Amino acid sequence: MRMRHVVLAAMLVAVPLAGCSGPNANQDTGTIAGAVLGGIVGNQFGKGGGKVAATMAGAVVGGIMGNEIGRKLDERDRMLAREAEYEAWERGPPGRPVKWRNPDNGRYGEIVADDYYDRGGQRCRNFYHRVYIDGRPETMRGTACRNPDGTWSQVG
Repeated sequence: MRMRHVVLAAMLVAVPLAGCSGPNANQDTGTIAGAVLGGIVGNQFGKGGGKVAATMAGAVVGGIMGNEIGRKLDERDRMLAREAEYEAWERGPPGRPVKWRNPDNGRYGEIVADDYYDRGGQRCRNFYHRVYIDGRPETMRGTACRNPDGTWSQVG
């Protein structure tokens, strides 16, 4: 019964992504699957009241990992990318890049967030995340919204 609630929570983060279709449908499907799986994994590591935050954080990380870009990144890349995303969403000036770089392998990226806007009572930002792998840029676009507990979730 408990696992069903975990899956439901993870899907609440991932389902808004399901409306995406078109030429990137396979990439979107990977993002959704990664978000759900990441949410389930995140839930397994959270304790007490932190379980919800761990589930949501896992879903955000899962979204990055499920995306085509994420499959080309190692664990350290994903950690640096996630930290930069949170910085961009929380404090990044609109239109200005927040950059990250992994000195171990030379991969780097930047997140550029638009201005804040209200979406159903949540503070949200559209953004793009450009990652350079072997000098070639790859871009992921999305929307992130601030949760009542102060964390951010990628919602599209």
